[in-house]
This record gives sequence, C-alpha cells and structure tokens, in this order.
Amino acid sequence: MARRQHVTLTLLAVTVFLSLVYFMSGSRSKAEYGYETTHNDVFDPSDYDTLTETPSGSDGLVDASKPSLDISDRILTGGSIAPKLANATAKAELGRASWKLLHTMMARFPEKPSDDDSLALKTYIQLFARLYPCGECAAHFQKLLRKYPPQTSSRNAAAGWACFVHNQVNKRLKKEEFDCNNIGDFYDCGCGDEEGKGKGKGEGQGEGEKKGAGEGEGQNKGTGEGAHQESKGEELKGREGVTVEIEEGLMRGG
Repeated sequence: MARRQHVTLTLLAVTVFLSLVYFMSGSRSKAEYGYETTHNDVFDPSDYDTLTETPSGSDGLVDASKPSLDISDRILTGGSIAPKLANATAKAELGRASWKLLHTMMARFPEKPSDDDSLALKTYIQLFARLYPCGECAAHFQKLLRKYPPQTSSRNAAAGWACFVHNQVNKRLKKEEFDCNNIGDFYDCGCGDEEGKGKGKGEGQGEGEKKGAGEGEGQNKGTGEGAHQESKGEELKGREGVTVEIEEGLMRGG
C-alpha cells in the first residue's frame, strides 16, 4: 500500500514539473518571436523599450532577443490580403501611382547589384503584389509574377521586366502599350545622378531663361513704342486736314 502511494506521488511530481516547463517555454517563445497580441492590439511606442541599439557601424534598432529574419515562401506567395476595391477612380489613381513607383525604383536600381540587392528587390515585388490595396488587382498581378518572375540581375533587366509586365496589364485593359525602349524617359524621376549631366542641364536652363527674359524685354519695348505711336496718331488724327503717315504703314490717319 505504501509503495503504491509512493508511485502516485512520484507521477504527480513529474506531471507538475512538466507543466511548469511547458508554461515557462510558452511565455519565453512569445517574448522571443514577437510581441504578445491582445484583443485591443494597437501600435504603442513603448513596445520599442525592449529594443536595443545595433552594433557600431549600422543604423536603426533591432530586437536583441530575436533571431535573424527568415521569410518563408508561404509569406511571399500567399494570397492577396486587401479586399476588393470597388471605386474605379481610386483604382485608376492607385494604379498610376504604383506603376510610377515601380518604374522609378527600377531606374534607380544598381547596374551591377549584389546578390543581396537582387534578393531584396525580388522580395519587395512579391510582398508588394500581396499587399497591394486592391484585392482583385493584387490577385491578377500575382498571376503575372508566377508566369513572368521578376528579373533583378541588373538595372536594365529589372526595368525591361517591369515594362513588359506593365504592357501585359495594358493589353488586358485594352490600353496602349509602352515602347520599352523609351520607358526610362517616360518615368524620368529627374534625380540627376550624373553631376556633370545635371550641371549642364542647369546651365542650359539658365541660359534659356536669360534668353527668354531678353526676348521678353524686347517684346515689351516694342509694345510700348507701338502704343506710344498709336496714342500720338490718335491725337493728331483729331486735327482737320492733317494726314499722319507712320513708317512701314503701321497706321494711316486723316
């Protein structure tokens, strides 16, 4: 009888110990892999109190207890998140702004990107498609990405790919297609990467402004002289028997 009680107490102690281990590991996982959400989960700046500064030579903040980010394919290729966008005007404005963003991004992409650069752009495009605020548009764009995966080996490859995909969308919407050879000019951000080129452009613009100002002065001068002549002619016109002739036949009175 005493032996049976001893076994029962041992099993009970083991059960309590395992329960404590389970609850402790569960709470640690929440602190380790993200903030614990509540029913009233809203952004709170105090959440950053657990963050520490990054080592010297890097910017921003990181969670010291969080492992390096590892995005799964399920996150990248999951279904569209936003609901359907019924407002046609808002949908069109959103589309124009989004294409401008993408084409400008491709134009600013490095000519010889690193592996990390290429991967970052691919990841961005996949997440952009999934998070696009128009649900039905996002679903269609994701189909295009599966059929025509992003090309990020260089700036030209990325820009050409974006133009090609844009034309696929235009074709479906029965819109005019872009000439991909001139896509850079159409979506020129005016960023002025090349100092010499930007300087020359500025100088040319300055000369044009000066020339335009000079022409404006000449035009104003000519207008003023003409008005003076007209005024003088009208004054003399009132006199009987007087004929006024101005050079080049600009005005004849009498």
